[in-house]
Amino acid sequence: MTPSLALIGLPLVSSPLVYFAGRADRRHAAWSRIAALLSLLIAWVLFVQSATQFSMSGALDSTIGMITLRIDGISLLLTAVVLTLATFVTLYSDRYMMGEMGEEKYYALVIAMSGAMIGLACAADLFNLWVWFELMTVSSFLLVAFYCQRRLALEAGVKYLVQSAVGSVLVLLGVALIFAVTGTLRLDELALAGESLALIGAGGLFVIGFGVKIALVPMHTWLPDAHSQAPSGISTLLSGVVIEAGLIALLRVIGALAGIAESWGVLLLAFAAINMLFGNLMALRQKQVKRLLAFSSLSHIGYMLLGFGIAFYAGTPDGAAGGFFHLLTHGLMKGLAFLAAGALLYGLHLAHERHDPLTVNDLAGAGKRYPLAALSLSIAVLGLGGLPPLAGFMSKWQIFTAGFETQDLVLMLLVIFAALNSVLSLAYYAPLVNRMYRDHPSSAVQQGKPIPLSMQLTLIGLAVLVVAIGVLPSLVSWLTEPAGSTLMLALGR
Repeated sequence: MTPSLALIGLPLVSSPLVYFAGRADRRHAAWSRIAALLSLLIAWVLFVQSATQFSMSGALDSTIGMITLRIDGISLLLTAVVLTLATFVTLYSDRYMMGEMGEEKYYALVIAMSGAMIGLACAADLFNLWVWFELMTVSSFLLVAFYCQRRLALEAGVKYLVQSAVGSVLVLLGVALIFAVTGTLRLDELALAGESLALIGAGGLFVIGFGVKIALVPMHTWLPDAHSQAPSGISTLLSGVVIEAGLIALLRVIGALAGIAESWGVLLLAFAAINMLFGNLMALRQKQVKRLLAFSSLSHIGYMLLGFGIAFYAGTPDGAAGGFFHLLTHGLMKGLAFLAAGALLYGLHLAHERHDPLTVNDLAGAGKRYPLAALSLSIAVLGLGGLPPLAGFMSKWQIFTAGFETQDLVLMLLVIFAALNSVLSLAYYAPLVNRMYRDHPSSAVQQGKPIPLSMQLTLIGLAVLVVAIGVLPSLVSWLTEPAGSTLMLALGR
């Protein structure tokens, strides 16, 4: 078995083993976490081997019967983000999830969802892309509704499931329509199919179907509830990589329909502008920290769409590379933000066995009582706001320069619009930071309990990555540039 095939199959095989490890001794559910970490460690070894092979010989195809899975620049980048966040979330969840009913299910589902996203990134045909997409949806639904004893969590899970199911049906209809017209589902063969009204219609079904998972406005309504009600580790994965996996799926499909790439570019640019503005305006109104971060994800999807829209519309490679760069940095920054917010939620509420939401007012004075968590949250949100020298600034800058490189007036105006939205986002990020460093602590901070060391160590690791990539963006160019090249190759550019 090749390392690339083992990388895809390992999480699916190990997920039930992770579950049974926790069930074997109900008094020690930590065995599930240990098994999950071991599975992720092996996955990292396989990832390094696959990345090394890819750097030497290009895309790697693995075939099982009639199913072909492909490791290329895009799948490597998404796999790196998935494994990074899954590893940090598993380490972080040691104390956060300790004693929760179904703790072993939590770790098993995290591994299963990670495997589904890796498989989705590697799918080489439409039907298997849909299958992996469905597996990701089911596993993520069970994690969104993990606190099913609570009414709001169950409501959020049902909303997520219903909207995801509608999106999945539309994707399946698009798959059927393409097969009826072209007689093939292979992505590389669809690139030769040319233009037709039926293919445009199928592409529209994909945009709406995958758009639900990506949280394209107005198909975003599940996102704030799911993020706010799920465990903080799952909020990290939902915002940091699940919505991005949906975006990868959409890019794979419309990239294969490259005969009308310019039209797809216009559509992506339109959604980019809507998502940026709507996400920022909605985030300005939020009083709960996790809902604020959820709405800000809408805006950051807009920046990714801007980069990819520039690549589709103008054929600019830097736009594709910038879009993938922001996909990576957003995953890390938003992961850090949710984990830091979750650590503060733990100290202020969960440690008291209260499941109250973390509000902006709760954070008053948190900087003195919880300096590491406050600093981590500050680095995350200021990076998301695009302040140098943090990672978010560098990825946004690459997208902006790609737009100006085209010398196209409309694209340059969109870049200016995006830059203004980045400034607008500081209107809700900066007060969050300011609140944490006030002199007078809130009653929640005064009564707060210590944050466990395991949580603080994960915050340090992610914060270092966010700063390091901002100072030295070349650290991840071996991931972002091949991903951009892979997309441009699909577009025939």
